[in-house]
Amino acid sequence: MEEKKNVKKRTLADFPIGHEAVIKTVGGEGNLRCRFLDMGLIPRTKVKVMKVAPMGDPIQIRLRGYDITIRKEDAAMIELEE
Repeated sequence: MEEKKNVKKRTLADFPIGHEAVIKTVGGEGNLRCRFLDMGLIPRTKVKVMKVAPMGDPIQIRLRGYDITIRKEDAAMIELEE
């Protein structure tokens, strides 16, 4: 019988500055999820964490050639894969 590994999901909220990853899934519901998708946060998109505000919120990311800033609470709904 195989043992299941307890693997913590990597989200945009806890990703280190300067590192790149690919969006695996986009969470949220309704208008929030639509807003993520409208901003270009869609699965298989490469993102890079550029800056984090001194208190940890918001987070500036670069994707598709432009920078956006999102709240840490929202960034926690975006799952990444390296």
